[in-house]
Formats: sequence, structure tokens, C-alpha cells
Amino acid sequence: MKQTLCFINGCIHTVDPSLPNAEAVVSRGNTIVFVGSSADARSASGSSATIIDLAGRCVLPGFADDHTHFVQGGMFLQGIDLRSCTSTAAFKERIGAYAAAHRGTWITGGDWDQEKWEVKRLPRREWVDSLTPDTPVFVNRLDGHMALANSAALRLAGITAATRDPDGGMIERDRRTQEPTGILKDMAMELVLRVIPPPTEARLESAVLRALAEARRLGVTSIHDISAPEHIPVFRKLERTGKLSCRIYARLPLAGYRELVQQGIRAAHGTQRLTLGSMKAFSDGSLGSGTALFFDSYTDEPGNRGLAMDVLTSGKLREWAIDADRNGLQLSIHAIGDRANDMVLSIFEEIVRVNPPWDRRFRIEHAQHVRFGDFARLARLGVIVSAQPYHCVDDGVWAEQRIGPERARTTYAFKSFLDLGVKVCFGSDWTVAPLDPIAGIAAAVTRRTLDGKRPEGWIPEQKVTVEEAVRCYTINNAFASFAEDERGSITPGKLADLVVLDNDPFSVEPSTIGGVRVEMTVMDGEIVFGK
Repeated sequence: MKQTLCFINGCIHTVDPSLPNAEAVVSRGNTIVFVGSSADARSASGSSATIIDLAGRCVLPGFADDHTHFVQGGMFLQGIDLRSCTSTAAFKERIGAYAAAHRGTWITGGDWDQEKWEVKRLPRREWVDSLTPDTPVFVNRLDGHMALANSAALRLAGITAATRDPDGGMIERDRRTQEPTGILKDMAMELVLRVIPPPTEARLESAVLRALAEARRLGVTSIHDISAPEHIPVFRKLERTGKLSCRIYARLPLAGYRELVQQGIRAAHGTQRLTLGSMKAFSDGSLGSGTALFFDSYTDEPGNRGLAMDVLTSGKLREWAIDADRNGLQLSIHAIGDRANDMVLSIFEEIVRVNPPWDRRFRIEHAQHVRFGDFARLARLGVIVSAQPYHCVDDGVWAEQRIGPERARTTYAFKSFLDLGVKVCFGSDWTVAPLDPIAGIAAAVTRRTLDGKRPEGWIPEQKVTVEEAVRCYTINNAFASFAEDERGSITPGKLADLVVLDNDPFSVEPSTIGGVRVEMTVMDGEIVFGK
């Protein structure tokens, strides 16, 4: 018999313009069957329903996250945490202590951020070599676009002073000796990654289970994941065994798109819990690593305009993108710097000219620094901006030192995009930022930087309303994954994915939104978190 849940006496924000607010919702099985008044909900639910009195608490559609590294997030929860290190001493001590307990095995992950330290400079292998003489260390910066390798890891990878920089990457070198410092940027990281033993399927499954628990706790019922091919069998196994408590929209590497074409897979292929058909590629790096691709030099690094990925400069990205689109696969292209965004938009424009029309829903992942003149191109092409608002309050502490105030004016331009009719969806880029959608909503609405120095918000004219932010975390994310007809709003006939909050973000003081907490998560009509 299908379970019936009847939520009454609530403050329900449906994200459905036909009935924006209600006080009750009823689900039967995995489907919403009623939205309206509490009195009518009792009549609609039947005598066997489980009645949940919300006592005025807020209900929203289940949150979706537009950009996660889900398996990496689960592994992060199991491994070393360097994100919380606020000094170079803490960074060294944390690695030393972890190595003492895991001697001889690879130490990976980390998510450090030199911008939080007393000296905002990149770490060097000498900092940790004496602590890890027989333990290879490869710990990435939180943006995933550079990492520190100790001497043991460099030896295993064969990286010496004579090693050339790979296309689309950089081996940082000591200015005096030309020896590697241990910092590897973008494609240079592959030199080490290829010698790290891959995780077993059991470890992958354990990581996914940890990540799923974190998603349930935070009200996340759907994610758009940056997946690897080896993750898909794990997701499928958990779906078969009833453990996949979050809907996964998996974006696989564009370089492997032909395999999906051969299998007859097109956009939005799969089940309600696991969907394939979107392809991810990189055009450039990141601002924090100094590898985001700009037209002009970095303000603090004259001559450095960032790094274009090899697939962009070689023409492979263009070639693959045109053919993948011709075969009905969605494109999700990472672009952060203004030149990278311009180049990706040019590829999209060519695709529209040469390929037959279809509901392609182009995506640019991040669209972080876009020239004002390119805003209209985004709107004209129907490009979905896949953005992560927490990056704004993090980068806002230091970004203007890197690119200057003029370029910063069109950085994280959420409001301008929305006002022009650009479809914007929100997420976290977990583990680069916390998975928590409430933190993302707070960031988008207030734009208060993490150092507390901009109480009115960084570039305050780009603040969005709570309603806009919630739409970006719900119905807009559903649209970006071709699922707006089945989820993203609290509407009869849609899937019963809901989140119950202890307070109403629409009515509290904006500065306190970050303090709102999830009390219950409902996914597919089942309570998966809370009482």
C-alpha cells in the first residue's frame, strides 16, 4: 500500500505561480496529490494518512544542487580536511598528524586555501617533506585547479627540473634553482594523478553513502554531478538496492561522448533517480589558482592572462561539442575568465549555425567573469548559467586584488543575468564550497563576504531576492536537467521531494538566513531525514 503523508498548518512556498503559497500538501506514494488548505488536505489524504503538523514551519521543494563533485565530497568527509586551516602552521601540523596515522599510503584531497593564511602565498613541498618522508602527498586547493605534491609524490610521478609544462598546465618552479616547488596547476596535476592508485569500488560506494547522508541532512534531493565513468555502476547499484536517496543528474567527460552515442544515449536519458546525457568539459582554470583565462592580465600578476585548456586551444573542444550536440547530448562547459566565456559562447553560436535545432539547453558552468557585452549573447543563445553563489562571498574577500574593481563589476552578475531573462541555476561546487543550499541562498541574497568587511554586500547591485534564489535552487535547476515537468515545485502530479525548515527564509532578516536549518527532508514521498 502506498504511503500517504499529509503536511498541515505550514507556510508552504510552492514555487508554482498558479498557487505560490499554501498551508498544506499531501503526497501519496512518490507523488504530490494535493496542495491547498489544511482542512481540505485532511479530506484529500484519507484516514490512513500520516498527519504531520508543521506548526507554522516552512516547506519548500527539495533543493537541487547544480554542480557537485559528489564522490569527491564523500571522500573528503572520510579524509583530511585542510579547508579549515587558517595558518601555515595549522596546514603543516594537520598534514603531519594525518601522515603519522596513514604512513605509506597516498594522502589526497585536502581543499586548502592560501587566502585564509597569514601569508597569502602558495605552499611548497619543503613545508611537509620532513613530516612525510615515505608518504606521498597530493593535496588540492579548494577550487581543484592546483595542488601541492611533496617530494615523495613528485618522485613517483617522475617530475624533475627537466620536466616540461604540459599543454594547459603549469609546474611552478623555484626562481633560483628551477626545481619544482610542488605546486602543479591544472593539466600538470595529471602527471601525479595518473600514478595514484584508483579507489576500489567498495571505497567509491562508501564515499557515495557518506555524501548521500550529507545531502539528506541539508535538504538536497537532487544533484547535477560532475561524474566519472566509474561512478555510474556505483550509482546504479545503490539505486537497485534502494539506497540512492538523492536524484543524480550525471555529467560525464565530453572526451568520452562517443561511447554514449554508441549506446543510443541522448540528453535526459535514464530513470527518475539516475540520468545521463549531459557532457562536461573545461575551457580554463580558476581565479584562485591564477589560471582563469582573461583578455587582460591579472592585476597582481602582470603578464599572466590565465591558462586555456589544451582541448580549447587544440580545437578538440569545438569539434567534440559540435558532434555531441548533433547527437542530442547536452553541453556543460566550465568557463570562469572573461575570455574563456567569450570563446565558449563562440562555440555555442557556431553549433546553432551548423546543427539542426533542438531543445539543447546549453550550460556554462560558473560563468564567473563575463564581459557586459556578452550578457546579451547568453540570453540570445538561451544559455543556462550554472552558478555557485557561495563562491561570491568567498572570492569577494580577495578577488579585486587579482582582477581590479572594473572587471569585478560584472563578476557573479546574478541579478543582471536574471533581469535579461537568462536562466540561472544555483549550487555549491562541493567540495569547493559547502553543499548547504541555505548558505548559498544567504550568499546570493546578501553577498556579505566571509571576512565580514562588506556588510552591505560585495557588488550589492547584483544581490537577488529570496524568491529568485529559491527558484534558482529548485525549478531552474529542474529545467537545467530537463526535469521541470516532474520536480522543482510543489505541484500536484510532481514528485514528492520536499524540505521542511525551522524558519522561513522569506520572512527573516536577510542577515540571518544562514541560520535557518533543515528539520526534515522528504524524497520520493519518503522521510529520509528528520522525524
